[in-house]
Amino acid sequence: MGSNGSPAHPSVQRPNPGTDRRFNRMNDTGGTHMHTARSIFQKVDTMDPHALDEVFAEDARMIFGNSEPLVGREAIAAGCGTFMSTLQGLRHRILNEWSVGADTIAETEVTYTRLDGKEISIPGVSIWQVRDDGLIAEYRVFYDPAPVFAP
Repeated sequence: MGSNGSPAHPSVQRPNPGTDRRFNRMNDTGGTHMHTARSIFQKVDTMDPHALDEVFAEDARMIFGNSEPLVGREAIAAGCGTFMSTLQGLRHRILNEWSVGADTIAETEVTYTRLDGKEISIPGVSIWQVRDDGLIAEYRVFYDPAPVFAP
């Protein structure tokens, strides 16, 4: 809270305490649909590399950590498919979600099931930006996958 009792960051949309943080919402810049963390991660957790095709712009960029950007739907699907082929499964637990304008930030705990069946959970943050037409233009993932692939 600010010194006058107003929210410290009035542009940040926060749900009322006790409500589900992962509800559908519209942003404050003209009603553009915001893809919720729940809707995005439900698609990712299917392990179908093309599950996100419908939410990405044709020229979207996806960046994992400090890797080179994947540019375009096909490159994103191919990159995700390559990564997913090293796993039996994955599931996201959403810890926090914030939307500011056209941007969404999701703090998660991701549990990866390795090919040997061992489960490893690591923290992650995803940030995406939605264009006026509702498609994701840029998606960034910040995480350290080293524990997932450690012997």
